[in-house]
Amino acid sequence: RDNTLSHEQIEEELGDVIFSLTNLSRFLDVNAEMALRSTIRKFDRRFRHVESRLFENNIKDPSLETMDSFWDEAKRLEKKKPLS
Repeated sequence: RDNTLSHEQIEEELGDVIFSLTNLSRFLDVNAEMALRSTIRKFDRRFRHVESRLFENNIKDPSLETMDSFWDEAKRLEKKKPLS
């Protein structure tokens, strides 16, 4: 029996998860939109850090391991001092 889900089914399930998280945020008195915006800013800072490090090291075709290393570096730096 084929147990794979269609794209539409996956989309529907993901929508349910997002809806549930939104309800959880209300229960915890957290603004879901602000939480998401904050996460997007954090992702953007870290992504720019990775790009910068790749450029500094003249790496044109980075491995996933290299990118993960720079991502982890960005996270460590943020704990010391937020990246701009």
